[in-house]
Amino acid sequence: MNKEAMTTEVKTIDVAGDVVVERRGSAGLITLNRPKALNALSLQMVRDLLSTLRAWRDDPEVLVVAIRGTNKMGRPGTPESLFGGFCAGGDIRFFHQAALAGDTALDEFFTEEYTLNHLIHTYPKPYIAFMDGVVMGGGMGLCQGLALAAPGGKDEGAGRASPSARAQGARVRIVTERTKMAMPETNIGLFPDVGGGYFLSRCPGHVGEYLALTGEVIGADEALGYGLADVKLEAAALPSLWANLGEQVFACAAEVDQWIATELIADGTHPACATGKIDAYFSLLRVKHIVDALEASPDPWALKTAVTLRKRSPLMLHVVLEQIRKARTMTLADDLRMERDMVYQCFHLRPGTESETVEGIRALAVDKDYKPQWRPARIEDVKPGMADAFFVSPWSAETHPLRDL
Repeated sequence: MNKEAMTTEVKTIDVAGDVVVERRGSAGLITLNRPKALNALSLQMVRDLLSTLRAWRDDPEVLVVAIRGTNKMGRPGTPESLFGGFCAGGDIRFFHQAALAGDTALDEFFTEEYTLNHLIHTYPKPYIAFMDGVVMGGGMGLCQGLALAAPGGKDEGAGRASPSARAQGARVRIVTERTKMAMPETNIGLFPDVGGGYFLSRCPGHVGEYLALTGEVIGADEALGYGLADVKLEAAALPSLWANLGEQVFACAAEVDQWIATELIADGTHPACATGKIDAYFSLLRVKHIVDALEASPDPWALKTAVTLRKRSPLMLHVVLEQIRKARTMTLADDLRMERDMVYQCFHLRPGTESETVEGIRALAVDKDYKPQWRPARIEDVKPGMADAFFVSPWSAETHPLRDL
């Protein structure tokens, strides 16, 4: 390919929608453009992302893909103000409305979102996530499969490949001093889905259980230390980096990897995050054991953590602990199939207003009384085996909506 003859032609598609798609040079650039909702993912956004990534996967002129979110104050055409918010997750108000209405679009959303998560994880081209600002729930699913592919492109379940062993080319998760990362689903009676069982269970020690059960918000340094990010940059550097990426014309994938190694990875350092305190509690066998030990401790951190857990859905705490520990030996595809079963049960095991998830969303985002009526109400009231029903699949292996992953 003659680099001299190539140009950085710009092709923009659907600039008025919630997903802005651009082709610049050798790059496919995606901007989540729903700032008033913190770029929360709608079903149409998931479909737009799927169709775009599939098209670029098969387009030989696209050699690298990058994704960002718009700031609350940003708008397309003003790149200096676009950064500052990545994605707050799925549209939980839609979940609530669809569940009460019996809308089949709810099931379609999760099937297609998890398909998107798997596509990103297995993407054959370099993929760069600009994880500035809020990165929560479904937003984590847009980037957290990236660094976990095993050598040779095979998902081996346990373990994490080193950056040099990533068979699919360079993958980079960029965080900044503004990054606020979390999987806060137990706060709404849900569980950390979008592959959360897979990537959280591969954090050091028992950090995965801690993050999944508490929904704790972490910053850039912890994200790096826990293996949930690759490089930290100053937020002020992002606009020029994004523009620079769009100006590049690469002759081959190797040149993309070299650019990423030089521009992003060369100065990247990962701070060490001690996990001993977390491990001491979150390695315990049951939720009740964890909470009892935290409440018995004189450590202010432990007592504060216990208070947090007491606010979460008692039933879903048990479900989530089981999820993380099951997923630790699963492939991503198997974990996503398990999570698809789980999310079905969250809305159908106890349908309508009886659903723990519907109640949690009501209290947090609809009525905003912040007083969810959990059932059971206390951790002590969750009986052995109550969580088991969430792991029962309503489908056979042949009919599972994610059977083709």
